[in-house]
Amino acid sequence: MVVGQQQPDATRVLPTTPPRTPSSRPAAPRATPPRGAASVPPAASGSARPGGRSPRAASGTAAAGATAGAAAAGPRTTSGHPTGHAPSRPGSPAQRSGPPPRPTEPAGTGSGEPPRKRRRGRKAIVVSVVAIVLIALLAWPIGLVMWANGKIQHTDALSGAKGTDGTTYLLTGSDSRADGGVKDDGTVGARTDTSLLLHVPDSGPTALISLPRDTYVDIPGHGPAKLNAAFAWGGAPLLVETVEGLSGLTIDHYAEIGMAGVRGVVNAVDGVRLCYDKTVDDKDSKLKWKAGCHTVHGKKALAFARMRKADPQGDIGRAERQRQLVSAIMGKVDPKALVLHPSRQVALIDAATGALTVDEDMGMIDMGKMALAFKAANGDGGITGTPPIKSLDYRPGGVGSTVQLDPKKTPAFFEDIRDGKLDPGKVGGMPGS
Repeated sequence: MVVGQQQPDATRVLPTTPPRTPSSRPAAPRATPPRGAASVPPAASGSARPGGRSPRAASGTAAAGATAGAAAAGPRTTSGHPTGHAPSRPGSPAQRSGPPPRPTEPAGTGSGEPPRKRRRGRKAIVVSVVAIVLIALLAWPIGLVMWANGKIQHTDALSGAKGTDGTTYLLTGSDSRADGGVKDDGTVGARTDTSLLLHVPDSGPTALISLPRDTYVDIPGHGPAKLNAAFAWGGAPLLVETVEGLSGLTIDHYAEIGMAGVRGVVNAVDGVRLCYDKTVDDKDSKLKWKAGCHTVHGKKALAFARMRKADPQGDIGRAERQRQLVSAIMGKVDPKALVLHPSRQVALIDAATGALTVDEDMGMIDMGKMALAFKAANGDGGITGTPPIKSLDYRPGGVGSTVQLDPKKTPAFFEDIRDGKLDPGKVGGMPGS
């Protein structure tokens, strides 16, 4: 090698480094000098340590010439790439001559926004849609409750007596001659075909006790008479006071449904399936029934609940059928299904509230709790039946045939109901049963 000989142009010796991506880092090819030119020692070929020093010191003017040629081509990083193209690594200072490259946009997006911003935008849209759906699901039942609350009829029914343990509801079925429920037979005012005492104890099984309409009781201000006379003489307040005196339980909520309204409720749930094991043709209730189970609608369901004289068990049998009817209605009211059919939901509430009267403190939430209690009482862990009965044809004089409760057993029976001490199952019923 001649000292004064011109060295190959570094820009021609080192090929241009192809564009790099974060996932690929091709090794820089070794420069080959043209034929006849002096070779560059390996120590000066670009494998320099950080700081610009090579691992081995280059000797002689050849090394100096190689270094001068590399300097003429511009500064290089330790990997041999021109400055501005190689990303920096930990411990290796970045030597860029310009701004960092922009992220490459995916093909076919047609948007100038970075992908991260577009993902944020799509996520915001999804969240908004979910929020709207949740609001709609919540607003519908909330609005329905407010609407139903406005339709309920209220009455001043409660006595204001000191409360007893647990929660007690009195449910009655009114058969007013004025509401078209039964034919006009000259009876003044209304009667109660149904009186159900529903009690939820602090601990123990929920109980649903039917009080026969002809139960012989003491009516405050009127003396001994049939239970349903209390409603005719003093409406809901006198009936509540009479039942409290009989049971020793303070009534927390009162609910009354006109029996004529039962037709609308049954029709709103598109009929119910009822069972009775005897064939009946009763002229008073207008019930014509073939022994077995049948799906019936409003008019026949009402007759089923009213029929008494053709039943060998009289009031006891009627009370059982009334509980069966209410349970059948509740069995058809599936909240999940009603949510999917708002029109049916509205029709049912419209029919029920149109015939319903409750105490002044009772709203839709309380009614919901009452419905759950009713369902619990009719379940495997609940109690249904009547108080202990001594006679179905007790005739004390002046009031005709009445139902006499057992005077020795009845007080303790209601105490056990109050305290939740009775075992689940059926209680009371026919004398001697």
